[in-house]
Amino acid sequence: MDAEHFNQLSNEPGCTLYELAPDTLPIRRLLASTPGTRSICNDPLVVGVEYTEALMQACAAVLTAMQRTGTVALAEAQTVVLHILRGGLNFGLRHALAEAFGWNRHASAFISAQRARNSDDPQDWYISENEYRKINLPPAATIVFGDVVATGTSLLYALRQILDVVDRQQTQVHELLFVCIGGPRAEEIMVEVDALCRHRFPEYRGATVIYLEGRFSVARRDSGLSVMIPDTDLLRTGALLAPEFIRSQSDSPSYPLERCTIYDAGSRAFWLPEYFDDVRDYWRRTLALAEEGMTYADLLRQRLPELDPGSLKDNDLGEVCRKQLGRIPTL
Repeated sequence: MDAEHFNQLSNEPGCTLYELAPDTLPIRRLLASTPGTRSICNDPLVVGVEYTEALMQACAAVLTAMQRTGTVALAEAQTVVLHILRGGLNFGLRHALAEAFGWNRHASAFISAQRARNSDDPQDWYISENEYRKINLPPAATIVFGDVVATGTSLLYALRQILDVVDRQQTQVHELLFVCIGGPRAEEIMVEVDALCRHRFPEYRGATVIYLEGRFSVARRDSGLSVMIPDTDLLRTGALLAPEFIRSQSDSPSYPLERCTIYDAGSRAFWLPEYFDDVRDYWRRTLALAEEGMTYADLLRQRLPELDPGSLKDNDLGEVCRKQLGRIPTL
């Protein structure tokens, strides 16, 4: 990735923090790389409690780096962690704030927002599960939340619901802090919500998006990939990636070939039979492509063309697929 796109704010073993170059957007955009999120985004077999713990520790490291660089200044009594069920639970921000700042009295709110699609229309997403919510807000709330963002359907729904609650409770939003594994739609939604907050809340200070490892691109029907799920898969190709994440792609020949940076964020933590079936399906289909003649270099040109296939060892595509399939448990 071209370094002119961002400026480094800090470089510590636990977290490297960048700020995306200023442009016309009214929100602040940061990019963070940590050992934990590199592991999560590279190895789909980091699952369950291990996955949730790694993501929580990464968020704590990011918050600590932000505090040290003066890019965040939160008040414990005014901070509410919004948990967008269920993928947002994995960010562990309630515990991350406690670990980073020594807090114990910050609040939590919960809202369910599961997306689904009625048809093959890429725009035809809707919220299918939204029955649960528990939201209480202080008079001037700083809302901290995390999620995985492809289309952003769940994120936009949750934030609109929060603003409705703010109106009903006659409170205000003071600040928005969003940690995500996702694509450009994250900042588009935050710009939209930021504009609403600036118009409605006199004490509002602004919004920040923190991308973990990259601002990934989202698979589309015309993305030219042999195996993909449109509007769901977060891709390395065409993305804005942290230098540390780019370097980590050479650690294993499977890393740059993964179908999605994160796969399904909910089942990855909470229902592993479904999740393992998803990952297994990708590597089986890729093995079939290898048996039909596709080479490692061919697939790398689809997935991360900037990477030299010669920089990876054991890059026989069929062998890579068989190794990955052998690692996936059968539950």
